[in-house]
Amino acid sequence: MKLKELESILQDCEVFDEPKIQFEQYPTTPHLAARMLYTADTVYNDIEDKSIGDFGSGCGILSIAANILGAGVGFDIDPDAIKIAQENSDQFEVCIDFVNTDLLHAKLERFQGKLDTIIMNPPFGTKNNKGIDMLMLKKAIDIANHSVYSLHKSSTREHIMKKAKEWGVSFEVVAELKFDVPMMYKFHKKKNVEIAVDFLRFEKAE
Repeated sequence: MKLKELESILQDCEVFDEPKIQFEQYPTTPHLAARMLYTADTVYNDIEDKSIGDFGSGCGILSIAANILGAGVGFDIDPDAIKIAQENSDQFEVCIDFVNTDLLHAKLERFQGKLDTIIMNPPFGTKNNKGIDMLMLKKAIDIANHSVYSLHKSSTREHIMKKAKEWGVSFEVVAELKFDVPMMYKFHKKKNVEIAVDFLRFEKAE
């Protein structure tokens, strides 16, 4: 499947009507989702014929993209997000398991050794949950068999690089991107804000 075709298909994903700031719910755009999954698939061979986990799956756009190219499971703390994601997956006629769980405290033993690749767009931890992005990243690295793909603010790159070294995983900036944040919450003053983000890949030693 071509990149433009994947992005076009993902345009039909429904997003939050009432996003919850406590979970920092900002939907991944079809533009970003398509590029993340297409790159992971075509450049690194980490999607097709692999078992994929989507940590913090939200409305399910990364899970759906993963299932269009391969197969995956979505994990999210918010049951309302799971409901939207399930409706999206039904619309796309892809069969996805969505697990309602708090990833930071869940044991996830039944998924240990069963997820080759984990993809995620975690909360950046800028409003209420400082450090949650790193906690989710560490959990993903612990669970994934091979690789983890994640979006993080570019300003945190040096810190993440040091952590990756501590954790014994390789670290690569796959792309520098712009994350579009529309006016979604009452405290937002601007119609649109672009945040510089890194699309990162982590690989575990064999």
